[in-house]
Parts: sequence; C-alpha cells; structure tokens
Amino acid sequence: MKPVDFSYLNAMNLEQAENALAGQSCSIVSGNQSLGPMMNLRLARPGVLLDVSRVEELRRAEETDTEVRFGAAVTHAEIEDGTVPDPTGGWMRAAASNIAHRAVRNRGTIGGSLCHADPAADWVTVLPALSAQISIAGPDGVRKVDAIDFVVGPYATVLAPGEIVVSVAVPKPSAAARWGYWKFVRQVGEFSKASAAILDDPDTGRSRVIVGALGRQPLLIDKPDDVIAGRIDGKAALSHALPDMPACAVRMHAVAIDRAIEQMAGSPE
Repeated sequence: MKPVDFSYLNAMNLEQAENALAGQSCSIVSGNQSLGPMMNLRLARPGVLLDVSRVEELRRAEETDTEVRFGAAVTHAEIEDGTVPDPTGGWMRAAASNIAHRAVRNRGTIGGSLCHADPAADWVTVLPALSAQISIAGPDGVRKVDAIDFVVGPYATVLAPGEIVVSVAVPKPSAAARWGYWKFVRQVGEFSKASAAILDDPDTGRSRVIVGALGRQPLLIDKPDDVIAGRIDGKAALSHALPDMPACAVRMHAVAIDRAIEQMAGSPE
C-alpha cells in the first residue's frame, strides 16, 4: 500500500521547525523508520510531514564534564559507530548496535524512537535506566522531562501540540557503576518481547531497574537495590508492581530482569 496524500515541509533550522509547528498540525519526521511504514499501511494518516533531519541544532552531540547531550536527530548508527561521544563508556553503543537492522540504524534517530513510543523499543527502556533527561521546545519555551516520565502509554508521550524534542541528556556514570540490558527477540531485528535495563551506580546514588515491552510505558521497579542484590527476585518485584497482571504474562520479563543482573557481573568497574 501507499500513504494517503500529505504535504511535506523541510525545516533547515530549529526556528523554522518551531514556526511550522506553531502554524499548523504537523507530524515530525527525521529518519522516518517508524512513521513511514505506518503511513504506508495507512495506520497513520498525517496531513503534513515536517522533516527535521537537516536541522543542525538537532544533529549535534555535545559533551560536558557531567553528561552528553544528544540532539534528537542523532542516529542509532552514529551512537553505534562512536562518531558521537558515549557517556557510558560503551553501554549505549552496545544498545544501539542491537536496534533492528543496520539499514534502520543508519536513519533511525534517538529522538524519533522516543517520540514514536513503541513500548518494545530499545531507547524507551534504556534511557530511563540511565536517568536521561529530555529537552522539549514549544510555544512557552524549553522544558525538561525525565525520560521515565516522557512515555505515558503505548505510542503516547507528554508532548503537547506545537512541541518538539530537541535533545536527550545522558549523565555520565561513575567508574564504579555497573550496567545490564537484556531483551528477548524471536530473531535479530525484531522488537523485543520482554526487556530489562539495570543501572547500579553507588558513587552517584543512582540505581534503577526498568522493565520494557509490557505493552505500556516502561516500568520503574521499586526498591531497585534489593532487586539488584537478590533480596527480591524479578518475579516478586513484578508481582508487586503489576498485581493485576497474571504471572504467566510477565514470566519473560522476570527472566529479563534476572538476565540483566547476571550481565552486570561483566560490566567494567
């Protein structure tokens, strides 16, 4: 199938993008690896596409002493290849390298993945575990949202009309930090059936257990230190967090937590 007719706008800078969003209802694209297929299947029928792939402000990655700020249009492949700084010392590169296939990673972007908000997407799970913060520009200026609060449901985010994701800031973990990310896929390139991302950083006090691919927004597990230390197993943590969900429905997610914890043993310290 082919998409229904639509108008196409190409923004060359952030000001042009913001002006276009202020004047009409647009669907923003950059890599177009998610919205494009949905349009071809006519599951999505935007009247206007706003292409921001050439906006320089969205294509930069800036490093400071404490974080790396990725422009929303930085591609998965650029993170995978190390052409932009990796604040985690390789964890983000590893996650990026397992997103879909290389052809998708060449064009798909970190901001686009977040905004599409597929519950099974990698960055939707990984970035909240890394305590990332998202900068959003809109009619009232720029606001910042923690990654764990950005996705509010399947394919739903906190973005309001006229707003655009500008950047994703990922703080640098300490040298003592450990990391694990595990996902189940039937074959390479598919979206995960269950996933878990875990950060344990005692020097900064950041410890997080995030579960993804639940058909909803990512789940932040309570008492992550107890889960990481094995005092609470993954199954019990999920049963407490999702009491209305049958145990069989989250069995793979519980295993993903356990596998991510096992993987942490190989994290550099």
